[in-house]
Amino acid sequence: MNENWIHLCIDMQRVFAEDTPWHVPWMREVSPQIEEVASRYAERTVFTRFITPEKPDQMSGMWRAYYEKWRTMTREQLDPGLLDIVPALKHLIPPARIFDKVTYSPWIGGELHQILSSEAVDALVLTGGETDVCVLAAAMGAIDLGYRVIVLRDAVCSGADETHDASLEVLGDRFSVQLDLLTTEEFLSSL
Repeated sequence: MNENWIHLCIDMQRVFAEDTPWHVPWMREVSPQIEEVASRYAERTVFTRFITPEKPDQMSGMWRAYYEKWRTMTREQLDPGLLDIVPALKHLIPPARIFDKVTYSPWIGGELHQILSSEAVDALVLTGGETDVCVLAAAMGAIDLGYRVIVLRDAVCSGADETHDASLEVLGDRFSVQLDLLTTEEFLSSL
């Protein structure tokens, strides 16, 4: 791989790994692959964290309605430690970095793109969850911003098998010029 790449690991947080209303059981299955990439390339890893608001009224538009529905997941009710990176990955910080976001996409505010542009990053390796929500949003935004995107198909997960599979199919078929679907082993052996 010739590009200047980073590993963008999406929302590998305790809130999704543990027994909460947002639990993603598959996270346990993809963790070994994510740990392999992140531990080998911690200096190239950025962990995103989906940070919920203190209260629903701190959000605008439909995000307010979303957090009215998920009030138990706001910081006024949720143990704040659940928003942290899972322990198996947290020890990699630093040199790995954290980027907090309040929406599905890490690109909305422009800050992450500015950081990566200043480092001449031109390719992203995506892992984490959920495939059909935050990973999809990260991939689509990265494509729009011109990055080469590599999704590690065995290192992404979702709470819904059908939409996980459909998302990978759409990404692989419709965006084949801008995005590659690889296994973790295929990616690591290409380096």
